[in-house]
Parts: sequence; C-alpha cells; structure tokens
Amino acid sequence: MKFVTRIAAVAALAAAPTLALAEAGLPDKMTWTAYGTTASGYAQSVAIGNALQETYGTKMRVIPGKNDVSRMAPLRDGQADYCACGAAAYFGQEAAFLFASEEWGPQPLRVVMTAIGANGLALATAKDANITTMADLKGKRVSWVVAGDALNWNAAANMAFAGLTWDDVQKVEVSGFKASVDAIINGQSDAAFMSTVTPHAQRLAASPRGIHWPPLPHDDVEGWKRLNAAQPIALQHTITVGADLSADNPLIGYTYPYPILVTNAPQDADEVYALVKAIHSTYDKYKDAAPGAAGWALANQNLVWGIPYHDGAIRFYKEQGMWTDEAQANHDTLIKRQQIIADTWKSMGDISGMSPEDISAKWMPMRKKALEDAGMPVVFN
Repeated sequence: MKFVTRIAAVAALAAAPTLALAEAGLPDKMTWTAYGTTASGYAQSVAIGNALQETYGTKMRVIPGKNDVSRMAPLRDGQADYCACGAAAYFGQEAAFLFASEEWGPQPLRVVMTAIGANGLALATAKDANITTMADLKGKRVSWVVAGDALNWNAAANMAFAGLTWDDVQKVEVSGFKASVDAIINGQSDAAFMSTVTPHAQRLAASPRGIHWPPLPHDDVEGWKRLNAAQPIALQHTITVGADLSADNPLIGYTYPYPILVTNAPQDADEVYALVKAIHSTYDKYKDAAPGAAGWALANQNLVWGIPYHDGAIRFYKEQGMWTDEAQANHDTLIKRQQIIADTWKSMGDISGMSPEDISAKWMPMRKKALEDAGMPVVFN
C-alpha cells in the first residue's frame, strides 16, 4: 500500500505543473521584449517570468533591445508576444517618429498591464554640472540616443517644462541607453533621461561626478502646461525610490507607467486574461525581486490612460470591479483614434520606395488634419 501510495503521489506531483498550466490558461512558452539587460524594465520582466515559471510552468524568454526598433520589431513581426515597453508604445499607436515609415505605420497596440511604483522617470544630471533647475539646462550637454525616440521625447518634455528645446542645449549623440549614461560619467554629457531605479542611475551616483535630479515643482502651473502639451501621458508624481532618493529626500517630478506591457489587438483574449490574472496572482513572488517591480500591484493600475486596453485585460479588470464608465469612455475614444490614424495612413496610397523624410513630410500634415477634424488632440506636430 505504501508503494502504491507513493507512486500515486509522484504521479500527482508530475501532473501538477500541467494542471496549473491548464487552470491558468497560459501557454507553455511566451516571449517578451524589454529594454537592455541592465535596465529596470528588463529586470522586472525577468522577475515576473521566474514567478510564472515557478507557479505555472510557463517558460518566458525576455529579448533585450537597446532601442525602440529592437524592442518593437519582434512584436510587429510576430517573433514576440508582448513588449515591456516605454513611451515607444504610444508612438506606435500615433504613427509618430520611427513609426512614420514604410516599415511601420500605425500599430494596433493594446495595453495588458503597467507598472507605476514609488520610483519615477526623470532627467538625471551630473551633480558637478550645477543644473539645479530645468532652466539651468540651457547651454548644457544632453545625451540624445540614436533610434531612441522614447528617451529623446522624454528629455524634450523635461526641457519643455522650462520652455527649452533641443536647440537650447548641446545635443550629444550616443548609440543606446547605457551609452547615454556612460557619456555623463566619462565627461562627454551632463544629462540623460532614465528611470530613477535603473542600475545606471546608481552608477552615475557612485561616479566622481555624482547625480542630481532637477525637480518639476507641481505648483508651477505654466511649467506643467508646457510639459503636458509636449507629453500628454505624463503624470505628476512624488518619487521616493531611486539613486540618492528616499521618503526623506523625494523628487517632486513626474512619471508615466513603465514598463507598459503591450501586445497587438489580435492577441488571444483568453491568453491575455490569463496573463493579467497570473501576474496579479504571483505578485508576492516578484514584487521585491527587481527595482520597481512593486509598481505592478493592482492598486497601481491607471486604466484611464493613452493607449486602449486589450479585451482580455478588460475582462479581468471588470471582474475586479476596476473598469469604470470613465475607463470605458476613454477606451472607446482611443479605439476611434487608432482607427482614424490607420485610415488616414492608408489614404496616403503607395509609399514604397519613399524616404522616411518624404513620408513624414506627407504624413504628418494629413495626420494633423484628420485628428483636428475629429476634434482630437494632435500631440505630434
């Protein structure tokens, strides 16, 4: 009897991952893309992947990419299921920057889940550069990442707070995110945009140059008008986690969800539902495993934002009583916005062989008119 009981127990144990997998509705394999291996978004993705594998047996591959192209292309081409992206996801919806090209065009993206933690997003500066406020950036050197539209757009939004543009600073061209911080440490640049919890912020803080985060005072009404005009997805945020930051030494600044976990609209709704449920269910297993991972908590989800949500995710949020009339109205408006942008893109006709510059010159005025005619903000002019 003991032998039979032991055999049954072993059999049950062997079947456990399969049963868990079936109950979860997750695939046995999944591929995400994320920022580079030293970025906080990559670390969070790996931590979530480890929790999913431990709990459900799902093996998750995370493909690191140093710029927006290398993160978004696998999702576009079907080589990745999800992207733990930054603001490039918003650009994809809008067909802005690199997405205004023959290879891209507007992307049918949907949000699955996001992270908003006690950390934030900010323009980090070398302490010895004496950039106390954003206005002090004038004439200083700022890292500009090749094919890093999200990073550069964020840097520009920070500068806009003080009424500055890239024309008011010295643009230092670098090859990727890590290189943007290396340039500061090596004395070639004075500022770069980053998450406050990226290991690179700690590297800068520990370097001889040190680190300083110029604030974005929340009571500066005109500054925030300029910032939000440049970047509608920005949210006022008091940041207490990051290099040289704490509850006693916070940064009055801003954030937007990061990472933003997105997929394409056709992605299976049952799988997306299962993924959101699994990320929520395993929260305690990964929340302390990577900087900023606590931001994935259900309480931190902002469902009224700049990209529509996937139907599978909406199903889960409805079950949780989180999906409000406001969220539905915003979602419907964004779906309509995506359709207007997609229809306008198609109306350009054959653009094969055209240079990105010529396509942009043709596309942007058409996009602007279509959105204005629909009474929607243009954002990118």
